[in-house]
Amino acid sequence: MAKPGKRAATHGPRCFSKIKIFLSALAVAYAAKSLSGAYMNSMLTQIERQFNIPTSIVGLINGSFEIGNLLLIIFMSYFGMKLHRPLMIGVGCAVMGLGCFLMSLPHFLMGRYEYETTISPASNLSSDSFLCSGNRTQTLMPTPDPKECMKEIKSSMWIYVMVGNVIRGAGETPIMPLGISYIEDFAKSENSPLYIGILKSGMVIGSLIGLMLATFSANIYVDAGSVNTDDLTITPTDTRWVGAWWVGFLICAGVNILTSIPFFFLPKTLPKEGLNDNVDVTKSDGEEKHEGKAKEEKCGITKDFLPFMKSLFCNLIYMLFILLSVLHLNAIVIIITFMPKYLEQQYGKSTTEIVFLIGLYTLPPIFAGYLTGGLVMKKFKISMKKAAYITFCLSLTELFLFLICFLMTCDNFPVAGLTTSYDGIQQPLYEGNMVLADCNTRCNCLTKTWDPVCGDNGLAYMSACLAGCEKSVGTGINMVFQNCSCIGASGNSSAVLGLCKKGPDCTIKLQYFFIMALISSFIHSLAVISGYMVFLRCIKSEEKSLGIGLHAFCTRVFAGIPAPMYFGALIDRTCLHWGTLKCGEPRACRIYDTNNFRNIYIGVPALLRGSSFLPAFFILILMRKCQLLGEIESSDTELAETKLTEKKSECVDVHKSPGVENDGELKTKL
Repeated sequence: MAKPGKRAATHGPRCFSKIKIFLSALAVAYAAKSLSGAYMNSMLTQIERQFNIPTSIVGLINGSFEIGNLLLIIFMSYFGMKLHRPLMIGVGCAVMGLGCFLMSLPHFLMGRYEYETTISPASNLSSDSFLCSGNRTQTLMPTPDPKECMKEIKSSMWIYVMVGNVIRGAGETPIMPLGISYIEDFAKSENSPLYIGILKSGMVIGSLIGLMLATFSANIYVDAGSVNTDDLTITPTDTRWVGAWWVGFLICAGVNILTSIPFFFLPKTLPKEGLNDNVDVTKSDGEEKHEGKAKEEKCGITKDFLPFMKSLFCNLIYMLFILLSVLHLNAIVIIITFMPKYLEQQYGKSTTEIVFLIGLYTLPPIFAGYLTGGLVMKKFKISMKKAAYITFCLSLTELFLFLICFLMTCDNFPVAGLTTSYDGIQQPLYEGNMVLADCNTRCNCLTKTWDPVCGDNGLAYMSACLAGCEKSVGTGINMVFQNCSCIGASGNSSAVLGLCKKGPDCTIKLQYFFIMALISSFIHSLAVISGYMVFLRCIKSEEKSLGIGLHAFCTRVFAGIPAPMYFGALIDRTCLHWGTLKCGEPRACRIYDTNNFRNIYIGVPALLRGSSFLPAFFILILMRKCQLLGEIESSDTELAETKLTEKKSECVDVHKSPGVENDGELKTKL
């Protein structure tokens, strides 16, 4: 009588599967980590302007996340299997929250942001020292005072952001390898693609929220609570504008800490999904303890590490996957990290608008692609060989669509002395500081200051002084400059603050770019699920967590860390004009050569992704000759389950048949 009661007791709670509870918590954790990641990528231009650093340093800050991840990834991937995996994931989420909080600290430790300008908020008609004047004194010239320069640069403050990003990366370490291995261990093999698709979808949702948060933050001035925004002479479209980047990091910190709570209440192990009714019910407590003890003895803490590593390095398909991933992720990291900067410069839009459009056009199709890929893999039970061919074809199609973006380009901003002549004629770009012309030589203007104005002739000038303007009307962003000798010969020519907007053709090309991005994002997300399942199936089950960790280690060392840095240095080479501090030192770049920027932004990733098809081709050849380890193990497991079920049925029949015969004999006798 005790056994049936125990059977009912064990069967009841399984209506609410613990693996699904873990999956839900992990999907939220994926959303939280991608929330902070997407927000960080969107705020890179704001951080660059806030701390007056070049793009190469910004790449170092962005790559510091991978450095933090790298410090623990191998240790966590192998030894984490022996520990309490949900607990380790919970600790990781809390550490990520701590890193996000540290990244927001510089805002509270440093003074107000002072952007480069020649205009004082208190300027009026009687003190227009920033306009064209023949009797200008030398007091407006930069004064190279080392102490003043170091105070203005605040060079140490961006290190807080980098250290916080390192901590954030260290906290993210256990989430992916331990979470994926936990699901692979306790979920049905045919359910794994769907579950991984759900996790990827969680990442998309988190990224979408992160981009929306970035849109909100970038539209608010960084010191909005402590300065009068009516006195500002810049708008969110200006390359000197800095949004409230610190607000989002505080929100990300709270979200990540809250996400960690459920993992502290989840068990170390779970019953295998699908075997609950067939195996767990018939096992005695003594058998479970015996098997658990044997498993612990088999999986020692350190003795299997070197054999596992040797086995992975001898796995040719696995090593080719690592090479493929390194090449592919170099391109992906470049595209994702610098997309906001590229689109701002290429199409002349603000960070707020660009980030919103990126989230609108790329994340929903990625979400749909992840779910579709997981459902298709589950419903049609696609073999790993077919999945590999599908991934190859989809990736090749996406590469061709990406190359079409070469055609969707706009001209440089028309800036007199940089991209065009003072007559408005397009000219070859030059490195010389030839921003003076006959119309402004009498004005004694500063030639390195960036405070652009747009003339009514459609041509921009680096400052109102260089435009030859002699008079100003109004204050703040509504200021209008009049009597500008470089804009027109007549005395009624005028200019307004900011660069001139690019034409309507450029806006149409931006729409085409995002349409291509929408299609490419859907195709890419379809390929990710099938490709990732092929990667998982090429590793033995006992080596899976270590294999995922080693893969992550290699991609971070050779892609995640160096890609932002070397590509940031390439972007710096396309800068046309660097901003300058009051002491004369250079600061963040103000305007880029969009043609060269486009060539390296599209050309370098296209070259990297094209080269990744070579190892992919060899993987297809090898898969034609052998069966993947994961498929063998999966088929063996299913065969074992079938035999166990049949054996159980036979046992039931054996115990049941004598009773039936006795009943028949009794009825006959009666």
